[in-house]
Amino acid sequence: MSEQASSSSSGAQKSNRLSLEKSPYLLQHAFNPVNWYPWGDEAFEKAKKEKKLIFLSVGYSTCHWCHVMEKESFENAAVAEVMNKNFICVKVDREERPDVDKMYMAFVQRTTGSGGWPMSVFLTPDLEPLFGGTYFPPEDRYGRVGFKSILTLIAKQWSEQHAILDSEAKSSVSSLKRMSTFKFATDANTTIPGAEAARKCLLQFSKSYEKEFGGFSTAPKFPQPSIFEFMFYMYSKERDSEAGRACLNMSLHTLRRMAYGGIHDHVNTGFARYSVDGKWHVPHFEKMLYDQGQLVVVYTDAYVITKDDFFADIIKDILNYVSRDLSHELGGFYGAEDADSYPCEGAPHKKEGAFCVWEFNEINNMLDEQVGSVSLAELFCYHYSVKKNGNVGPGNDPHGELRNKNVLTVFGTYEDTADKFNITIPQLKEILGKGHKILYDERQKRPKPHVDTKIVTSWNGLMISGFAKAGFALNEQKYVDRAVLAANFIKKHLYNPKTKTLLRCCYRGEDNGITQTGNPINGFVDDYAFLIRGLLDLYEATLDSSWLEWVETLQDTQDRLFWDSKHSGYFTSPEGDPSILIRDKEGKKFVFKSLS
Repeated sequence: MSEQASSSSSGAQKSNRLSLEKSPYLLQHAFNPVNWYPWGDEAFEKAKKEKKLIFLSVGYSTCHWCHVMEKESFENAAVAEVMNKNFICVKVDREERPDVDKMYMAFVQRTTGSGGWPMSVFLTPDLEPLFGGTYFPPEDRYGRVGFKSILTLIAKQWSEQHAILDSEAKSSVSSLKRMSTFKFATDANTTIPGAEAARKCLLQFSKSYEKEFGGFSTAPKFPQPSIFEFMFYMYSKERDSEAGRACLNMSLHTLRRMAYGGIHDHVNTGFARYSVDGKWHVPHFEKMLYDQGQLVVVYTDAYVITKDDFFADIIKDILNYVSRDLSHELGGFYGAEDADSYPCEGAPHKKEGAFCVWEFNEINNMLDEQVGSVSLAELFCYHYSVKKNGNVGPGNDPHGELRNKNVLTVFGTYEDTADKFNITIPQLKEILGKGHKILYDERQKRPKPHVDTKIVTSWNGLMISGFAKAGFALNEQKYVDRAVLAANFIKKHLYNPKTKTLLRCCYRGEDNGITQTGNPINGFVDDYAFLIRGLLDLYEATLDSSWLEWVETLQDTQDRLFWDSKHSGYFTSPEGDPSILIRDKEGKKFVFKSLS
C-alpha cells in the first residue's frame, strides 16, 4: 500500500503485525488485509501448530513489481481471504535479510530458470521450499496462471497430498545441503588460477559485448560495475597489448553510453538500477545506493586513466545526488529511491517514472526562450531525443504509464549537438545546464518518490569507497570528509566495540534520529567485506592509521564469524540461526529436484 493510502486508511483499517517493524518495506504492508507476519518464531510456530504452509513474500520498498503485486493481490480483500484461510503469510525485506532471500532465490532460480522480486515461495512448516516464483498476476491471463488459482491449487494439494509434498520438500533441502558443501582444494598441489583464467574470463565478456551501445548483455541492461573493475585491472596488466586496449575501449565506450542514456538522470542526477531496453534508454527508475557507490569507483578509474573531464563530471553528478537525496544528517547513507511516485498531488495511484518523465509540450513551454542565437527548447529536445508523442515505445512500457512521455536520453554526443547548432561544447554544456536547472526546479514541485531510509552497513561501505576514491582522484577534500563522516556514523551506530561486531542496518527514527529493531540484525559477510574495502580506500585518501586499525579488527571478526575452517571460504551469514537451513557461500549454484 502506498504511503499516502496507508496514512489515510490507517484509522479505519486494522494493521497487521508488520506495523511493529522498522523496515520501510514491511511498514508499507502494515495495512494490507493480508495477515502478514515478519520472519520469526511466531510465524513458524503458528504454521506448525495449525499444520499450514507458509507463503513467503520477499521484496524491497523501492521495487516497482513489488508494488504492482501488492496493489493487485495483497490489497485485494478476496485474495487476502484465501491467503489468510490457507497459509501463514510472511513478509521479508531482502535488504534486511539477504540470507533468507539468497536461500530461497536459489531454489526459485533452479526450479523456474529465472528469479527476481517480488519473490513468492511456498514453504512447509519446517521452512522447506515446495514451489516458488516471482510476480504472479491476480487472475489467469495471457497464458499465465493467476495468483488466486495458484493459492487454491497449492492449498488443495497440501490438504490431499501432505505426506508426498513434505517428502519432496525434504528431498530438495537434502540436495541443497549436499551441493552446499563447497570445498576449496588446499593441498600442496593446489595452483591458484592465474593469467590464463583471467584471459578466458575476458574472452567471455568480449563475446557478450554489444558494440553499438556498450554493455555485456542484451536487454535488460545492468551497469555491472564489477565487470569494469575487472576490465581496468586487465588493462593495467596488459596495456600494451591488443587485449589490454580492447578492455579499455569496451569499458570507456560503455561508460560513455550509460552516461548519455536515460538510465542516467540528467536533471536530478544519479543512475537508475538498469534499463529495460538495450540502448540504456528507458530505465527501471529506482535508484539504489549500491549502484551509486560502485559506479563512482569505476567512473573514477576511467578518469584516472584518461584524465577526461567527461568522467569527472559524472563522478560529481553521482556524488551530488547521494549527498542531496540519500544522506542522513548524521552521516549515514539511505538505501534507495523508489521507481514509482504520484503523477500529481491528490492522484489515486502511483506510476512508474512519474517524477522523472516529460511531455513534449511541457518542455517546450518551460524552455521557451532564446540563449543567444539558439532556441533553448529546440536544442534541448534535439539533444535529449524528445518527441511530440513521447519517445518510449509500447514494448518498453507494459502498463502504459509512459505513453506520450519522454525519458531524456542522448543517442548522439555532445559533439553532434554542438555541430548541429554551430556552437562550442562549453557553450552547449552551459545551455543544457540552464535547461536542467529549469526542469529541476519544476520537478521539485511534483510529489517525490519514496526514499527507503534504511541504512545498510555493506552499502555504506561501498559508498565510502566511492567518496574516498573520488576525493583522492579529483583532489576534492569535501568528498573525503563526507567519507569520514559516514565511517564515523557506522562506528557509532552500527558497530559494537565490546563484541567487535557489526549490525546489518539501522533506521531513520523520529526527529531525524537513529533507531533499531527490538532484535537487531547481525551483520553478514558483505557488511564486513565492503566496509573493510571502504576503510582501506579511506586510509589511502587520508593516511589516517586509525582506519587501518579498525580494518584489522573487522577482518579478525570476519574470519572468526564466517570462515569455513573445514573446507575454506567464507559463509555469507553467521551461524546459529535455526531458520537458515543452509549456510551458503557466494558464487555457487545449487541443483534442486523439480517439484512440478
